[in-house]
Amino acid sequence: MIKDLSPREFVARRASGAEMTLLDVREDWEVKLAPAPTAVLHIPMGQLEARLPELDPARECVVLCRSGGRSLQVARYLEQRGFHGVSNLAGGILAWSSDLDPAIPQY
Repeated sequence: MIKDLSPREFVARRASGAEMTLLDVREDWEVKLAPAPTAVLHIPMGQLEARLPELDPARECVVLCRSGGRSLQVARYLEQRGFHGVSNLAGGILAWSSDLDPAIPQY
């Protein structure tokens, strides 16, 4: 089962030293409009299969999209392919904007 992680939980865990990949699966135009305010690996959902080797299956991965739907699908996909410690960033960049950084545009 995929665990949901709130933006606050993600930031707190990363600040405490957890090595986590933040995987942004939004389209290029979405990332340009509302970039994540922390280091991310950007692989649009439609390119994931071809770019899967860019991810480390042993490293914890938190998947981000606009509102949490696509990221949950990608997290399930990764889990089915043997990735361990995959989480969904609950509420996506919209939750990040409303909970942590209102300077990030809502779209």
